[in-house]
Amino acid sequence: MSGLAAWAAVTALAEGTAIGSLSAKGWLVGAILATGAALLPDLDHPESTVSSTFGPVTQAASKVFNTLSRGVYQVTRTKRDSKREGGHRGLTHTLVFALIATVVTTAIIQTSRSWALPVLMFFFSGLAVRGIMHKWCPRNDALWITGTALLLTYACLKWTDQTTADAAACGVAVGIGCIAHYLGDAITEQGCPILWPVPIAWKTWYPIAPPKIFRMRTGGRVEMALVGPALTVVAVWMSAIALQRTGVLPMLDGVPLAPWAG
Repeated sequence: MSGLAAWAAVTALAEGTAIGSLSAKGWLVGAILATGAALLPDLDHPESTVSSTFGPVTQAASKVFNTLSRGVYQVTRTKRDSKREGGHRGLTHTLVFALIATVVTTAIIQTSRSWALPVLMFFFSGLAVRGIMHKWCPRNDALWITGTALLLTYACLKWTDQTTADAAACGVAVGIGCIAHYLGDAITEQGCPILWPVPIAWKTWYPIAPPKIFRMRTGGRVEMALVGPALTVVAVWMSAIALQRTGVLPMLDGVPLAPWAG
């Protein structure tokens, strides 16, 4: 939900720019990519949602990213950084990774659009579906998630002319989804090393976070009862503004969904 809210907010507030002037089809593709990408940074954790979504495939990828993240942390940490052994909330939780994900997604779609966009849509729509499921049983739900992801991918690509898909917008959507994840992690107890490798307080892995009184426990009551519903409201509101601009919601013409626009 945070990925969708972030994508909707950026496209709604960026009126007059390329990212704020997407067609309805381009906006929908970006929405799915950003929603799924909000889970992507947790690929560095073997027991995370994203690592279990596609069975052995994502589990193997998780091991690779966990090892890479752990190695980068050990090599670049300072004496003031903690001596943790795990790779979670490391490389994949930095703006550097978001930038890499943006550039790689753009390049892949730009050079291999015919197969890359369907594959990425399937992967990220699968993550999006998995992300909204609170309870998870791999044996019973894996087939359901795969089928739903295939259906979403087919429906979206059937409606969208993938030969004219905006590769840069797709890349930006993935980057926005990752950043939404970082901001969510930053308000948890552990914080998030978003600005690595910029040294802060003599730490290259400084955990960006608000004062402790404003932090919450991951998966706790505050997240479930307040943050989740608030993100849902923002996502729906901003999506309505962005879609109204594309002409998909003409019945809302005249309704002041965006008061800052006058």
